[in-house]
Amino acid sequence: MATMKEIAELSGVSRGTVDRVLNHRGTVSPETERKVLEIARLLDYQPNRAGIALAAQKKKFKIGVLLFGVENPFFDEVMEGLKDKLDELSIYGCTIVEKRIPLDVKSQLAAIDELVDEKIHGLILAPCNDIKIQKKIDRLWECNIPCVTVNTDMPQSKRIAYVGSDYLKCGQTAAGLLALLTGGEARVGIVTGSHSVLCHEERVCGFTSYLHQKHPGIHIADIVENHDDDYRSYEAVSLLLEKHPDLSALYFTAAGVYGGCRAIINAALPQAPKVITFDAVPSTKEMIKKGVISATICQQPNEQGALSLALLVDYLLGGKPPEKNCIYMDLSIKIAENL
Repeated sequence: MATMKEIAELSGVSRGTVDRVLNHRGTVSPETERKVLEIARLLDYQPNRAGIALAAQKKKFKIGVLLFGVENPFFDEVMEGLKDKLDELSIYGCTIVEKRIPLDVKSQLAAIDELVDEKIHGLILAPCNDIKIQKKIDRLWECNIPCVTVNTDMPQSKRIAYVGSDYLKCGQTAAGLLALLTGGEARVGIVTGSHSVLCHEERVCGFTSYLHQKHPGIHIADIVENHDDDYRSYEAVSLLLEKHPDLSALYFTAAGVYGGCRAIINAALPQAPKVITFDAVPSTKEMIKKGVISATICQQPNEQGALSLALLVDYLLGGKPPEKNCIYMDLSIKIAENL
């Protein structure tokens, strides 16, 4: 088994430098870090887990978790998976500090600063799609606070990994489902969360581009935002149905599904539209059973939470970056018959 001494000799650096790189302690130049990590990988270096656990308990790693929506049930499930994984990692003495924020850049920037003030060692976040957030993630990296993005990504940033769904594929899947449900002829309204969230935007992009290429008989009538809020969703969908009484389908890219479905029910339409959503939170299951939602696409929220924490803790413990920088969840489709 390779030792730090052997890695140091092959890298041409001191053992102390190797220790700083592999245990993420102190500042090392990016070039030296890359060289040491590459040699450690080639030698299949395996750290002493018992020693690492003892060191981690002394350091008491604190992980910041920053997600959207105080009342967003999807992120409740992400947190459940994360906390279950935290129990498994109790030997390392890790703790988490959770913050839930609205869908806006200002709130996210302020929340990140608050977490840094609490002396976090790493951050798991669902980022707003804004250059200010990218720069903030990059600055955290320079300050030895690694980040993992979850559910939605900031691919140009210095985050160490993304855990979530392939949102373009999500949109394409929704388009394929709608074509099956409508026979390829429909007028559809899109209800998205926020244009400032990458996963929402790309679910729209994947959906519309796939329909344009494969199903030209399905037309997009309008796109509205609900900011992942049921009250706003009720209002937005009510107005959408008034403006476009001929809609035969609705596509929800994010949360706010329950409020939107209540608007559909209260509209008392002569023919119910086909409705496609994401995730199987309790209120969505209720609407599927009532026949309001035709199908929902699930993206494994518990696994997203658990895996994002596992990757970040592994990095903090051993300085080893994830083998992949994008880890995509399997998609599954739920209808009334398989809930």
